[in-house]
Amino acid sequence: MTDEDKLWALEERFWTEGADNARKMTTKGAVFVLPYPPGILQGDTVWRESLVAQRWRSVVFSERYYKQEKNVTVLAYRVSAERGDTPIYEALCTSTYLRDEGKWLRVLHQQSPIA
Repeated sequence: MTDEDKLWALEERFWTEGADNARKMTTKGAVFVLPYPPGILQGDTVWRESLVAQRWRSVVFSERYYKQEKNVTVLAYRVSAERGDTPIYEALCTSTYLRDEGKWLRVLHQQSPIA
């Protein structure tokens, strides 16, 4: 499996497996930029936010972009996510990962909802 395949699989798990699993794959000082509210979150405040803690039933990524430079990788994509009785959520997203001792960890995640 290539680094690109591993990272897209990790990204999907962030959406579908909930906050406990996502926390294990994220650096301690990570920054999340989410639609207001909650806005910009860093560190432990990320995990107290309900938008991060909820898992999605299904996600589809399109318009994928992958760029790796040594131990840093950026993923950019359009997501269509579904959960429960809420309308389908669509957004443009970016995530930045750092390879630390052979393990990929997310350091930044950003979402811009598509109106």
